[in-house]
Amino acid sequence: MAYGLLEKHKVIAPAVPVERIAKQEGARIQFGPLDNELSGMVFFKDSVPIIGVNSLHHPNRQRFTIAHELGHLMLHRTKIETGVHVDKELAVLRRDALAGKGIDPIEMEANQFAALLLVPDVLLEQTVPSSRHLDDEQIEALAKRFKVSTVTMQFRLQRWLEKS
Repeated sequence: MAYGLLEKHKVIAPAVPVERIAKQEGARIQFGPLDNELSGMVFFKDSVPIIGVNSLHHPNRQRFTIAHELGHLMLHRTKIETGVHVDKELAVLRRDALAGKGIDPIEMEANQFAALLLVPDVLLEQTVPSSRHLDDEQIEALAKRFKVSTVTMQFRLQRWLEKS
């Protein structure tokens, strides 16, 4: 599904314009200071999906959060629309400490969606040297080019190389 979005939005080079994609998919993005444990959330207001992003986090973290919450919209929309109601008809799926532990299947799916959207195989194929042996400096350079954390880049490279 993440790759389908890339095709639909004609993404052909890094860094993936995740904010533009989310907006074109109908989401509104709101940045604001949140508790440090909370990276973001997604909820509906007047039938419009709103992605809330912690403005205090690093821009790469914010990009991952947008991709993660977009993953919830694409993969778990019915759960968001009928989930826990907070305030006036707001259904919220939180990106918090539980999500980060990697034990909640829904959060794991949204994390995988985000990683695939931000660092897709096709763009790795275009940017990784043919030798595929990367040192730390090269991994950091790729992370910078894709505007993701080094941890996210290492994770995606490992998964991509396992498939190759």
